[in-house]
Amino acid sequence: MPAEWQRHDRCWMHWPTGIDPRRYPNLDKMRQGYANTARAIVEFEPVTMIANKSDVEECQKLCGEKVENMEIRIDDSWARDSGPTFVTNGLSIAGVDWTFNNYGENIDFSYKNDALVASKLIKHLNMECFQAPIVLEGGAIHTDGNGTLMVTEDVLLDPKRNPRLTKKEAEFILSKYLGVENFIWLIAALEYDDTGGHVDNLACFTPFNQILALSETDSEDSNYERLQENRNRLQHAKNINGKSFDIIEIHQPAYRKFLNERMPLSYINFYMANQSIIMPVFDDPRDKKAIETIKNIFQDRTVIPVEGLSIVEGGGCVHCITQQQPSIN
Repeated sequence: MPAEWQRHDRCWMHWPTGIDPRRYPNLDKMRQGYANTARAIVEFEPVTMIANKSDVEECQKLCGEKVENMEIRIDDSWARDSGPTFVTNGLSIAGVDWTFNNYGENIDFSYKNDALVASKLIKHLNMECFQAPIVLEGGAIHTDGNGTLMVTEDVLLDPKRNPRLTKKEAEFILSKYLGVENFIWLIAALEYDDTGGHVDNLACFTPFNQILALSETDSEDSNYERLQENRNRLQHAKNINGKSFDIIEIHQPAYRKFLNERMPLSYINFYMANQSIIMPVFDDPRDKKAIETIKNIFQDRTVIPVEGLSIVEGGGCVHCITQQQPSIN
């Protein structure tokens, strides 16, 4: 599994369907957020937006002519999670099709199309497809591209996803399908994170043996203890060569609510496009510091801030709505 900062052939996204109006009451605003993200990414690499037939016309209008469209029946809009995870041996590329059960919610008829979208896309791309034997979403894993994988216990060992799965068994399966050998196990979702604990809200690798970690300094904050626990675990983490990582903290945005629940806001939920970083901002006083931190780390890339609140209202953010297809050239 290549690191996300390696060159991409394409970015894949899913157009919001609004299947559940109670969950997505601001669908128009959400779609505009996706369109803004796609328009930012397409300046650096090709973007294909998968959409239902009934939505293609509006999708094209909002995203612009540079963004391609593809008709595949979908239920929801999280390309990172229901789409394939791409892997390569340096000569060819394949797709891993994880079992999808709507984040451990015992999938019903409403989300069966999302459970099929990865295999359909892999078939369309004429790639080899690896059917993995566990429930997993792409937002739950992150690699440094050199044999180390970061995951969370809350997702992999969730009894509603993978009952009775042990860490040892999970590591064996992930090693087999992703070509990794070294594991960093984190815990705990941000409060009211619909995914139950995806790593892409919590931490990510950089090309420089660093890990960006979401942090909180207020001990009264509901995310404080879980973020501190992850910070402690990262301090003791080692790469494949036994070297410690340099941990760089980015403070989470201020508490904000939507539909009477805390929004899981994170600056780390960004997309590493070719020569750029597409990162969310939240009209928050900490936006400026977060942008400066990302710019200092990725000095060889253009940092493009995009409005993130309209996306997070749906439950995820920029990284969640994108999936890179790595290049083998």
